[in-house]
Amino acid sequence: MKYSFKSLKVQGFNRISLGFLFLTLKLLNPLNFEPAAAQTPPFYQGKTIRIIVGNLAGDTHDLFARAYSRSMGKHFPGNPAIIVQNMPGAGGMIAANHVYNVAKPDGLTLGSPSPALYYAQLIGSKEAKFNWPKFNFIGSPERNGHLLFMRSDSPYKTLDDVRKAKEPPRCAATGVGTSGHDVPKLFDEMIGLKFNLITGYPGGAEMDLAIERGEAQCRAITVAAFFAREPFLTWYKTGFVRILLQTSRQRNPKIPDVPTLFELMEQYKTPEIKRRQTLVYLGVGGFGAWPILATPGIPAERVTILREGFTKTMKDADFLAEAKRAGWEIRPTSGEDLQALAKEVIEQPPEVIEWLKQLLAK
Repeated sequence: MKYSFKSLKVQGFNRISLGFLFLTLKLLNPLNFEPAAAQTPPFYQGKTIRIIVGNLAGDTHDLFARAYSRSMGKHFPGNPAIIVQNMPGAGGMIAANHVYNVAKPDGLTLGSPSPALYYAQLIGSKEAKFNWPKFNFIGSPERNGHLLFMRSDSPYKTLDDVRKAKEPPRCAATGVGTSGHDVPKLFDEMIGLKFNLITGYPGGAEMDLAIERGEAQCRAITVAAFFAREPFLTWYKTGFVRILLQTSRQRNPKIPDVPTLFELMEQYKTPEIKRRQTLVYLGVGGFGAWPILATPGIPAERVTILREGFTKTMKDADFLAEAKRAGWEIRPTSGEDLQALAKEVIEQPPEVIEWLKQLLAK
């Protein structure tokens, strides 16, 4: 309803009285004298967000995603439902390609693939059907290094045993672009530790069985994943496996007696150029083991909502309690920082890309 002097035909009112009445009505309804418009419901109200995990159900990657998904919905306006969908294969490449090319750019599909997949883009792999910096990065629950463990009953008791072995130890891996494949390759390149990589395993459960059966003797994995679930916790506690080395610059407090790759490069006098290549390669650790990303082209305000919801989830009491029970270390990285890192790792000079091609092709 609109108000005007003409509509106020009240007998006995002079212009001054009408003026006071008009001003009072305006103060009571400042929105142009129109009834207040109904508020638009939040975009995420009544909707469902899917998190595509590039690993099998039961893998640490999957368990972590399911843990934060249980707390994340309440930190988005509208309290959407959140479900986890597993899309394993090719070391997480299938999941990443799906999020980039198939999922609608509406902010309802998130992905959590292997952070090392940008290597495939750098070397020009035809399987990588994405442009890593164009993903919208939401955040990562942690930053972490890698370790390599070995069955204790294998003949490789020390790193020198691995260096001098006529038959290299057999390490399980899913494929290129995963820590199981690429980290042993780096150890070979930088300090001369040779491994026979057995690839093609669908996921962590199959690699665990391969270790138990003796089909494989070793595996590279993130420190966080190793100390997050079975059978690793029991294997380590009972002495079934030993940790030979780790990739962090400083020794992780959980394995203070295990040497780092950087210490070994110093010991073995690794050339400076190779040390620089190592720093470029291990930049993947900045994404953490389980980065969360979304499709390109999402409206900027929804990206902000997703990032803010992630940040709040990482402080959520229920999530932190669940992480503590699982033995996970929560050291989150913001989506803005991951976005900048994504651009940095892709913008490499030709000589570094050529080196990476040679490393991953061996």
